[in-house]
Amino acid sequence: MILNHVWGLYASPKTEWHAIDRDHEDHWHATSHIAIIALIPAVCSYYASAHIGWSIGAGEIIKLSSDSALFMAVGMYFGLVVGVACLAMMIHELAQVFDAKPSITQALELAAYTSTPLFMVGFACLYPELWVISAVGLAGVAYSVYLLYSGVPILMHIPEEKGFIYASTVVTCGLVLLSILMALSVILLSSGAGLVYA
Repeated sequence: MILNHVWGLYASPKTEWHAIDRDHEDHWHATSHIAIIALIPAVCSYYASAHIGWSIGAGEIIKLSSDSALFMAVGMYFGLVVGVACLAMMIHELAQVFDAKPSITQALELAAYTSTPLFMVGFACLYPELWVISAVGLAGVAYSVYLLYSGVPILMHIPEEKGFIYASTVVTCGLVLLSILMALSVILLSSGAGLVYA
């Protein structure tokens, strides 16, 4: 079932990783998980940008027009989905260096489930204060990294020592990928696809 491991990854992550490893689903389930969970930040940021407005410090509330907010949300959605797919490909390719031979489905599962806490941070957009988003975002990043470090040895079937180095390499690649996505979004917004404020 789609999204069936989400609660377990929060309640008992190592047990849930073993369950994921034992009951591998096909790549359709992992892809569906990514497609559904990526809707959270996209939809929440659309609603916050167009209907609630953002408050940065003591300044006035900033809102986007519905069209601009929709453009931003659709771009964010596809950026997140493509980003997780690219991370899965990196996980799959890096595995050979660490003597692991995961299937593309295993790599996709690892990328999808470790990115879930980051996508859940999207709910914080419904209270669009910069300090709230920053605090919740930091917690989401920390938990995603924890899930990655705990899941790599189990899903990739490698010793914990190698798993630590492997997970550290994946985190580094993920940060590079995030930087590329941020640069592309800045280029897109500065090339005429600017935002219109309400």
